[in-house]
Amino acid sequence: MEGALGERLKREFHLSFHPDVAMADLIYSEAGRAALRSLWKGYLDIARRHQLPFLATTPTRRANSERVLKSDLTHQIISDNVLFLKEIQSHAGMEMYVGGLMGCKGDAYTGSDALNEEDAYRFHSWQAEQFKEAGADFLFAGIMPVLSEAVGMARAMCSTGIPYIISFTIERNGLLIDGTSIHQAIETIDAATDVPPVCYMTNCVHPDIVYDALHRAFNDTDLVRKRFLGIQANTSPLSYAELDNAADLKSSDPVALACDMMKLRQENGFRIFGGCCGTDYRHMEEVARLLTAGAGL
Repeated sequence: MEGALGERLKREFHLSFHPDVAMADLIYSEAGRAALRSLWKGYLDIARRHQLPFLATTPTRRANSERVLKSDLTHQIISDNVLFLKEIQSHAGMEMYVGGLMGCKGDAYTGSDALNEEDAYRFHSWQAEQFKEAGADFLFAGIMPVLSEAVGMARAMCSTGIPYIISFTIERNGLLIDGTSIHQAIETIDAATDVPPVCYMTNCVHPDIVYDALHRAFNDTDLVRKRFLGIQANTSPLSYAELDNAADLKSSDPVALACDMMKLRQENGFRIFGGCCGTDYRHMEEVARLLTAGAGL
């Protein structure tokens, strides 16, 4: 998967984000389009060089129905983002998939304002249907902190008939923010959906934290090993609370981070690798190099 977009757009391209939909409206400015094309081209080049398939997601995690209605934008923002990324896909000349990125209604790191299952199903169905109509290849629920909303989100995604992935906000103790184990979360969502997610994963977290989380006895199960298969990694091993209060972006050595990610491939069978906060081309180049060198195979 791609590496960090948000942090790089702010720090390297000095772009500001919309107060309601964050990055989703960048496609409407020349500077925003140029920056997004530049970043995706860089990640595509890495995938092409190492002959790896590439998953890219629209920058629409905050563009839910409530926020779009509150803004000065229209529902067309979802299809416009898909079409923009589809244009890049059409010129990629390689295996690339366009994902529709969705997110929780409230805070992904504290779980505040999380929805119950039925409210989540109703709330997220609009965005999921917009992605379906726009022709997204898959749906991706990023950093979901609370099981009830993740179940409703999964049901909304399932109803579209499009393949989908659920990504959790997890901590070193092996639990989601609401105290649910990874095993229980997977078991619950799989049972609640007619067609379960393609897989589960996590993002915005360091691989060391994920390794510890997965090796808690209650997560060290066949179900988790079979279904929990990916990470978009932070470069910092700090907790969510520590990162949220940090004044500077925390980063780490690309080789060290890539090796930590390959440990998850070796011991847990991970198949999807991407970057989140603090990562750039250097980190994803090293991950791709180790993957194609056969590390963990």
